[in-house]
This record gives sequence, structure tokens and C-alpha cells, in this order.
Amino acid sequence: MLPDPYHGPSPWGPRVPVPRREGYPVRNWRVWLGFIISLAFLAFAFRGQDLGEIRDALGQTDYRLLVPALCLYFAGVWVRAIRWSILLRPITTLTARQVFPVVIVGYTANNVLPLRTGEVVRAYLLGRQTGVKKTSTLATIAIERLFDGLTMLSFMLAATTVVSFTSQLRQLTLVAFILFAGVLIGLFVLTLGGSFRDRLLQLVLGPLPIPLADRVERVAESFLSGLGVLRRASDLGLVAGTSVLAWLCEAGMYWVIARALGTDFAAVLGVAETLLTTGVANLATLIPSSPGYVGPFEAGVLLVVNGALGVQRELALTYAILVHAALFFPITIIGLVLGSRFHLSLRGIQDLKADPDVPDPAREGSGPMTSGSATTRPTPTP
Repeated sequence: MLPDPYHGPSPWGPRVPVPRREGYPVRNWRVWLGFIISLAFLAFAFRGQDLGEIRDALGQTDYRLLVPALCLYFAGVWVRAIRWSILLRPITTLTARQVFPVVIVGYTANNVLPLRTGEVVRAYLLGRQTGVKKTSTLATIAIERLFDGLTMLSFMLAATTVVSFTSQLRQLTLVAFILFAGVLIGLFVLTLGGSFRDRLLQLVLGPLPIPLADRVERVAESFLSGLGVLRRASDLGLVAGTSVLAWLCEAGMYWVIARALGTDFAAVLGVAETLLTTGVANLATLIPSSPGYVGPFEAGVLLVVNGALGVQRELALTYAILVHAALFFPITIIGLVLGSRFHLSLRGIQDLKADPDVPDPAREGSGPMTSGSATTRPTPTP
């Protein structure tokens, strides 16, 4: 059973002494590329903007509406915890309450560290407590991202009944459809098994040295076990339903914040327009960027609110700043508090990104709960 981190002494064990890698992630070219891309998008978003008008719009915002907006957002995070517990069913049994803090810490790591480190953090924390292999957990997170993308596409398609798409929005929709359809087909093919998958695996493993081939095969088998939900129609339906519900909650936050900017802005951003803004802004975060998706998110909001809906650029950017701040700061503050209770340091998390299989010495030799045990993995009870 995954312990409740909110009561009693911390069950997460001592701080993990991971090896320090000097220069990480400073010397990682992908990190610098992400920051450069963010700066480019920010330059695009703020180009020619009247900062005084943005300041005035922020000063006239009804910040009281941020309370219901954040309630809707965290309701969506709770639904995402329910969804993850469903995705984990083929490999372990956990409740939403048990995985909820892990989800928050993972989102926080994505906000403050580069290269989507939060996915590895979630896999590490779950593996340390339940013995589930990290590659299996990462497979469930991959399915999460797939359903997130498909839900964003459905929001955008629903909005076409009301909003006229610009050429840029049509191109984005087409690219996203090809990307997520390809991933969906690929994952389903991997779950089919049989001779085709075996031949594909042998094609990959054949040229490798035997020790490396054995390791890759074990990792592949672990990853495939995490795709088990794709073979369970009832659970797959629940995953789809909770994905839509979670994103509707987040879209509700976008809708409420629009009301905080005044009646004129609220009149433009109706339900369909809000769904379109939610979809495009979140698909834009797929572009590699700095931690917290700074730049691409603002550009995505502008693409809809200014480009398609015709709202004044300064007001559209004010809206993007407010929504991004609501998405970033509250959950990051809570996640940092939880991360300290889980005995995770920022430097340690960075090293986990470089080597997600760093062992937990507090758990080594502890029997069936040891991370990485495929044959004796426990199935915790809620």
C-alpha cells in the first residue's frame, strides 16, 4: 500500500544519495535549445506590445474569481489521479488518493526542471514505493499523454462548429491529428503480440551484443506490460471519459478567468472559444521549451484569442499571463512542499533524469518491495 504522506512520520525513507553529475543539465544542449525556443516565442508574443496596457488590464482584473478557477483546476488534477490509477490496474492496484500527491510532484518537476523531468519523477516515486518497474510506469504516462492529445483535438474539432479556423489553426490541427493517430496505432500494434511483434523485436535486438540485447528486451517487456490497459475495453473507456472530464475542468478554469477580465472579454470567450483556446494552448506545449512551457503556451493562447477571435493583442496576452500563472504557481508551491516530504531534492531529481534507474538504498534488499522485481512485485491494497 502506498503510504499517505500527509500523516505521521514520512514513509518515504531517507534522502536518496544519487551520484552528482557536474554540469548537468547546464551542458545538455537540449536544455539550452529549450530556453532559446522559449525566448523566441516570448519575443513573438511581446513584440510591439504596449506594456502599460497589459499592466492596466492586470490591475483591473477581478482576482476573486481565481478562487473558483483554481478549484476547477485542482478538481481536474484529482480526476487525472483517478485516470492514472485506472491505467495502473494491469500492473498494480492503487487508489486516486494514493497517487494524487505523486501526480502533483510530477507536475511540479515539469514546471521547474527541463526535459519533462516530472514523468521520470512520477515513475521513480511509484517504483520506490510499490516495486513497479519504472519503464512500466512510463508506459502508462505515455498513454496519458496520448489521451490528452486526443482530447485536445476533440475540443478543437468541437469548436469548428462556432469558430472559423485560421490557416495556422488548420495546419496545427492536421499535424496534431497525424502525430497522435500515428502514436495510437503504434501502441495498439505493440499490444497485439504474436509473431509480428516478435519479429520486430528481433530486428531491433539482432545487431546488439547479447548483454545489451538482454537488457533492452527486459526494458521492452516492462514497457509493454504498462500498455496492458489498451487490451481492456472497459478500462479504456474509463480512461477516455476521465480524460475528457479532467480537461473540461481545466477548460472551466480558462472560462472563469476570462470572466475576471471583464464583460467585454467574457462575451468573446464563450464555451466553444474556451475549448479551442484550451486545446491549442496545450498542444503548443508539445514544442520543446524551457521548464513550465514559457513562451509556447502564450503563443498558443495568442494564436486563438488574438488571431482567430480578434481580441486586442495586449488583452489577449494579459489573459495568457493570468491563465499561465494560475496553472504554474499554486501547484508548484504545493508540489515543492510535498517533494520535501518525499525527501526529494531538486539536484537529486535532476540526476534521476539522467539515470532514472538509480537505486534506492533504503529499499535494496528489502524483499518483494524492492524496485525492479518483476516476479515478486506486490499488489498493494487500497
